[in-house]
Amino acid sequence: MSLLSGKWKVYILGTLMHGGKMRFMDLKREVEGIGTKMLSKELQDLEANHLIKRTVLNTKPISVEYELTQYGQTLEKVIKEIMDWGQEYRQTIYKE
Repeated sequence: MSLLSGKWKVYILGTLMHGGKMRFMDLKREVEGIGTKMLSKELQDLEANHLIKRTVLNTKPISVEYELTQYGQTLEKVIKEIMDWGQEYRQTIYKE
């Protein structure tokens, strides 16, 4: 559970599951509310735990792409279940 702890990791993984390969600024735009330093830290943690892969592109200026590793892709079912549960929970709460 510590691999996915915190406010942002599941959000980042879900964004990469949905969007495929993404550059840093694309991720920052998609993960609403996250700051640059926090996104950088969370991406480093996810990379250190082999859940995402970081690729430096030979462009000017240098660009970096992030994508799920094969191991990271195994979390898709778990994260989808959590998202489905959250949506159902919100619908239940806001109907009352």
